Amino acid sequence: MSATPVHGTWEPVPAGRWEDAFLTGNGHHGALVHGDPDADRVIVTHHTLVRPDGDDEHRRPPALAARLPALQDRLLAGDRAAAEDFTDGRPLQWVRPFHPAFQLRLNRPSPDDTDAPYRRAVDFTTGETTATRAGWTSRVFVSRADDVIVQHVTAPHLTLDLSLDPRLPGAPAGLRIGHGAVLTPEGALLTLRARYPGSDLAYTGVTLVAVTGGTTKLVPPGVLVEGAAEVLLLTRVHRHTGELDTVAESRALRDLLPVTPSAAPQPAPHSAPYSASYDDLLARHLTQHRTAYDRVTLDLAADPAERALPGSELLARPHGTALLERLFAAGRYHLLSASGLFPPRLTGLWTGDWNTAWSGAFTTNANLNLQTASAAAAALPEVTEAHAALVHRQLPHWRDNAREIFGTRGAVAPSHTDGESGHTYHFSREYPLHLWTAGADWLLRPLVDHDETYGTRDPRTTAALDEVALFYEDFLTRTDDAGDLVVVPSYSPENRPDNASWATLNAAMDLSAARHALLTAADRRPEHADRRRALAGRLPPHRINADGALAEWAWPGLTDTYDHRHLSHLYAVWPLDEINPYDTPDLAEAARRALELRGAENDSAHGHLHHALVAARLGDGARVAHALGRVLDGDYFHASLMSAHYPHRDVYNADAAHGLPAVLIDMLVQSTPGRLVLLPALPDSCPRGELRGVRTRFGASLDLTWAPDGSASAVLRPHRSHRVELRTPSGAEPLDLVAGEDRVLSFRTR
Repeated sequence: MSATPVHGTWEPVPAGRWEDAFLTGNGHHGALVHGDPDADRVIVTHHTLVRPDGDDEHRRPPALAARLPALQDRLLAGDRAAAEDFTDGRPLQWVRPFHPAFQLRLNRPSPDDTDAPYRRAVDFTTGETTATRAGWTSRVFVSRADDVIVQHVTAPHLTLDLSLDPRLPGAPAGLRIGHGAVLTPEGALLTLRARYPGSDLAYTGVTLVAVTGGTTKLVPPGVLVEGAAEVLLLTRVHRHTGELDTVAESRALRDLLPVTPSAAPQPAPHSAPYSASYDDLLARHLTQHRTAYDRVTLDLAADPAERALPGSELLARPHGTALLERLFAAGRYHLLSASGLFPPRLTGLWTGDWNTAWSGAFTTNANLNLQTASAAAAALPEVTEAHAALVHRQLPHWRDNAREIFGTRGAVAPSHTDGESGHTYHFSREYPLHLWTAGADWLLRPLVDHDETYGTRDPRTTAALDEVALFYEDFLTRTDDAGDLVVVPSYSPENRPDNASWATLNAAMDLSAARHALLTAADRRPEHADRRRALAGRLPPHRINADGALAEWAWPGLTDTYDHRHLSHLYAVWPLDEINPYDTPDLAEAARRALELRGAENDSAHGHLHHALVAARLGDGARVAHALGRVLDGDYFHASLMSAHYPHRDVYNADAAHGLPAVLIDMLVQSTPGRLVLLPALPDSCPRGELRGVRTRFGASLDLTWAPDGSASAVLRPHRSHRVELRTPSGAEPLDLVAGEDRVLSFRTR
């Protein structure tokens, strides 16, 4: 039994469903590992694998700018349904769907150890998945150093039938498949080329098979290894036009192998002269993966007996702190593993089905932002860098959105993207997402948090903020009778007023995003500061409705619809700091009332996690615990500890898995550039614990400890000198920090 938190999970049986397969990834390649000793399957994914459909005509933003003034006139005149026909007539168009590549099959004919004890596990600190039974062992990881999927299989007199199999659920019938298998000095090379129907795009998987001992022979479409001591598999997949140079790719994979100097290649069947080192490949990977993973840990003093349980049994005990510890660790691990070329998709980096829900998109009106919410505080700049790569790669398309839809300069982000296109084309009458203007601010907020945390200002972030401010300078031209600016049209994802259509005026989220974007851009571009601050100052205040709640629409006469999964109107509370219990207590109370009235609609996991994050910012520990309980009691997690979108593990989705660490951190530590709040929303279910290594937005790392007797302490390690306001349950006081000088704080939790 472990005396410290468990940084991994395990199961006593192989994965029977791909959703339960253990996950590993490097932000480019992903692998779903079933761990079956008799017929193992490793499903290979890659962030670039989105299915083309040839419909580029509808993948442009609608050209609506010329009609915008008339729409604004109608909405301002009281026509609450004016925006329902404000489209170019196209049908709802989803972004291109994310899909798996193929599965690497490893069949072991007639093993004689089927009754032996079995265990499969994933080690979060290394990124390795392992499976063992008797003398058979399989180890798999995806290297951050070499960008390759590595699998090592050992057994006495190992016999394996190896092949690359494209037959996965939902694979299109018109997918044109080409297999290749050749013997090589180290063993064999397997290739699989899949060309999309009606497209010149394809993807090709290449697996180098390095065999020690025994014989290797061709058995199309794969190879048969007999009597070997070990087999090492190196796999990559590439999406491309034309044909991939598999000779060059095989050479690149071969260059990764440490080899023994030995005789020339032998004719097949042969005993390979190469002896590759799995441990060398793993060691290179660990310098990047383990360094990142180990930065932050959470210890809730869980029962050691519960810590020793397999994940599936632990999930059946949703009220224990051992489950929270493991889900925190798994969330950080999966978030890191899914982030590299891109940040995580709706399914992270993994899927075993071509019919991925909601296209496996990056959904930017809630889901992506919730998944990456812990990146700054949980010391995962790798996640923020992946997020930034998506933003900056798509900025030219954001400019097209602003120009074509609104007739402005600057940039407007889409609500959905497949990673390739940043154009807005996913919208409909019921979901007028083309009229949502807050997305760019929300997507840039994590980059601003990163800069504050590490004390630098990325010039790319400054330039992007400048473009968002330019949009608002051109767009915010209409005023109400009091002379305040009006956001028109305005949309609160994905809700509508009880007495109006979806696109209306002055959604609370749009007001907060415009104000934040203008003021943040002003801080970073002094030459434009006066103009932008003045424009932000002309935006209307938030409205409190007849129920005493922060209204989702600040326009008089629009009534709220409470039963909805999104909490867009509380954007000012989380992730922004515009409304908080310390500076704006009246608005914070109205926000608390709005949260209290909010229903769960269809029990989407992201809704519960979003609810918990807002509650933590408002200092409501009981409501945080309630929202977490809805997820933990609702059977949202697979045995892999990846989550589902709905209760009872319905629809594979990473929102809860990746978002949960942010909730646990925010209930314990919150920071702004000028404030530190310790234990703002500690639930009764966590009476003792230690959180180590979190980062603050004023440039310090922090270790926090608390105990059941009410005592608590924190150690701050500031990287720059600063004065902040310290708030604890004991009260508020100024705190002076000096770079390089640790500061120890003692306080009471009650």
